[in-house]
Amino acid sequence: MNVHRKIFAAAGAAALLSAGLTSTALVQAPEAAAAMASDVKSVPVDPVTQLEMHVTANCVTAEGRCYWDTQANLLTPNGPIGFPGDAWARQTVTLRSNDRDTWQEAEYSAPSGMPREVKGANHANVLSKQLKSINSTEISATYFGGGPIERFRIDGTSIPLNWANGQVSLGPTFIACSNIRVVYGGVNLTTPTACAQVKFS
Repeated sequence: MNVHRKIFAAAGAAALLSAGLTSTALVQAPEAAAAMASDVKSVPVDPVTQLEMHVTANCVTAEGRCYWDTQANLLTPNGPIGFPGDAWARQTVTLRSNDRDTWQEAEYSAPSGMPREVKGANHANVLSKQLKSINSTEISATYFGGGPIERFRIDGTSIPLNWANGQVSLGPTFIACSNIRVVYGGVNLTTPTACAQVKFS
C-alpha cells in the first residue's frame, strides 16, 4: 500500500508541476505577445474581393524605438494581390502615443525598401510627405498607377520622446494607424482605419 501511495503521490506531484508550468506559460504568453501587435481592416470591392489595410507595430526597449509597417492590397479568392494599372490611391499613416506629452521622431520608406525619409520624396511614382505635430506624426503617400503588392507597403521607425526632458518614453503605448483610399475602374473605396497598439518590452 505504501508503494502505491508513493507512486500516486509522485504522479500527483508531476501533474501539479506540469499544470504549474502550463499555467505559467499561459500567464507569460500575453507579456511576450505584448511586444508586437497587428490589425487588419477591410471593405468589400465585390462579392469575392476585399480591399485590405494591414498595420503591424513592434517596440524594442533595448533600442528605444518602435518599428511599424503597413500593407495595402486586394484580397481575392487566390490570395492577396496589388492593384490594377489604372489605380490611384492615397494612404495616411498616423503615429502617436496614448500620452499627450510624447511626440514621435519618425522616419519611413515609401514604398518599403526605398531610402528612409523624414520629410518627403517621390520614389517610383509614390509621392510621400511627413507632417509633424506636438504629439503625433502623419505620413501621407499618393500612389500614381497600380502595381504588385510590394509597391503598396510602407515601413518605418519611430522614437517616442518626452517633451519635458527629451528622453525616450518607454511607458506609454505606441499607436500606429493607417487607411487607404483606392480608385480604379469604377471602384472608389476607403478602408476603415487599422490600428496596432503596443508597449515597449
